[in-house]
Amino acid sequence: MSLLSVRDLKVHFPIKRGVLFDRTIGHVYAVDGVSLDVERGGTYGLVGESGCGKSTLGRAVLRLVDVTSGSVEFDGKDLATLKGEPLRKERSRLQMVFQDPMSSLDPRQNVESILSEGLAAHGMIGDRKARRAHIQQTLDAVGLPRGALSRYPHEFSGGQRQRIGIARALVLKPDVIIADEPVSALDVSVQAQVINLLEELQNDLGLTYLVIAHDLAVVRHISDTIGVMYLGGIVEEAPSDVLYVSPRHPYTKALMSAVPVPDPEVEDSRERVLLKGDLPSPANPPTGCRFHTRCPWRQETRCDTERPELTLVGDGHKVACHWAAEIEAGEIQPKSDAVVGATTAEVA
Repeated sequence: MSLLSVRDLKVHFPIKRGVLFDRTIGHVYAVDGVSLDVERGGTYGLVGESGCGKSTLGRAVLRLVDVTSGSVEFDGKDLATLKGEPLRKERSRLQMVFQDPMSSLDPRQNVESILSEGLAAHGMIGDRKARRAHIQQTLDAVGLPRGALSRYPHEFSGGQRQRIGIARALVLKPDVIIADEPVSALDVSVQAQVINLLEELQNDLGLTYLVIAHDLAVVRHISDTIGVMYLGGIVEEAPSDVLYVSPRHPYTKALMSAVPVPDPEVEDSRERVLLKGDLPSPANPPTGCRFHTRCPWRQETRCDTERPELTLVGDGHKVACHWAAEIEAGEIQPKSDAVVGATTAEVA
């Protein structure tokens, strides 16, 4: 059962000009028609290169940015239409862990103040003694000593600061946590510790995660379902194991081919999908398929003019590509030497 359901979500930022910046001359189409479902107690991983709109999507779900159109249904309520007190009440049930723990924590507040702020804002646990006991239990849950309460963010390592960020989200007892690049600013050894912590908390507390990342290895480890995002839209969605064994969209194939394999023989022989050109501007996206300007399998008959819908091609596997079946069957060949060697499925 879906706890969080996003339907045709659009977030367009106006581009302003003029002396008073009062004239709109265009829009940045950061998120442009995204639909996804996050199952209760599950983890949905959202991946894509920088600038594809995945962080904006996470912020739009929490209403940290305004929604242009579409719906964000959480436990039967549309967050996109809520305002004022009703929205504030729901926000305690959805929390966010930000990418950079140093910039997301107030350097002037100690840990106790940081964790108390949300409780005070939502009127939870008014008694000071009970509040401190709850905060101490939360520190225990994220693996921080209780003596950390009086210390400040700069006194901690990067991994410890991220644990404070997780504790800040956890202290309100949320149902959903949106983790925006939760480990990208950390050392590799610390990344594993934080990912393991998130999994332990999910198992113990029944949390639901929307994990946003560009690291495919991290997303594969923690996610049940993965959505691949490109220039404001989802181009492929599948269960984690299925996506890594059998990617169907050309962009997903390119992402997978960029992940290094520790076996030198496999690394030398596996498929390469090298994309030409840069990511188009979200202020002026291509017509038709957003990926057609960089796609080795481009067919001008439809790709340039018709935007593909996210279509079911297997058990829980959806692809937004006009020619996914023909590419998979080898009926359409790439128009360049961008693809060489073995297929991704053969080396997975």
